[in-house]
Amino acid sequence: MPDARAEAGRRAVFLDRDGTIVEDPGFLHQPGKVRLLPGAGEAIHRLNQAGWLVVTVSNQAGIARGVYDATAYGAVQRRLAELLAARDARLDGAYFCPHHPDITGPCECRKPGVQLFREAQAALGLDLARCRWVGDRLSDVEPARRLGGRGFLVATGRGAEYAAQGRALGVPVVADLAAAAAEIVRGG
Repeated sequence: MPDARAEAGRRAVFLDRDGTIVEDPGFLHQPGKVRLLPGAGEAIHRLNQAGWLVVTVSNQAGIARGVYDATAYGAVQRRLAELLAARDARLDGAYFCPHHPDITGPCECRKPGVQLFREAQAALGLDLARCRWVGDRLSDVEPARRLGGRGFLVATGRGAEYAAQGRALGVPVVADLAAAAAEIVRGG
C-alpha cells in the first residue's frame, strides 16, 4: 500500500538565509565572512533527521546593485554547505532572486512573491500546504499565507524589528531557527 504522505506531496521548510541561518552583515558575498548563527546548524540537522527537506530562498539585491554577482552568491552557498556538513546538516535546495524593484523593475521571484517557491514545488514534488517558512522579515513568511503553509518569524537578524507587526498578523514569533525547528518538529 502506498504511503499516504508520499501521495500528498513532500514537505519542506523554506529558510531565509541572511539573518536566519547566518549572520547578516549586509550584502554577504565573501565566503570567509559566512558565520552560522548559534544553533542554526543543529536546527537544520534536526529538521533533516525529522524528514523535512530544507531549502533556502533568498532575496539577493546585491546582485542587482552590482555589489557582487551570481558566482559570489554560489561561493557563499558552498561555504554555507561546508559549515552545515560539519554539523551533519544539509540543504536540499537553494533559490535566489537577483533583482531589486528600484533597479531591475518588479519581478515575481523576489519575496514575498511566490515564483521561487513554485519552482521548488515543481523540482522537489512539494505539497506547499504541508510546508513551513522561517525568516527574519515579514516578506520571508508572507508566502506561507499566500500558498497555504505556515510561517515563523525569528527574532534574529532583523526579526525583532518586525515582531510586533508579525504578532498582529498572527505570525508566530520565535527566538531563533532552533526554536522554529523545535516547533516544526513538534507538529507546528
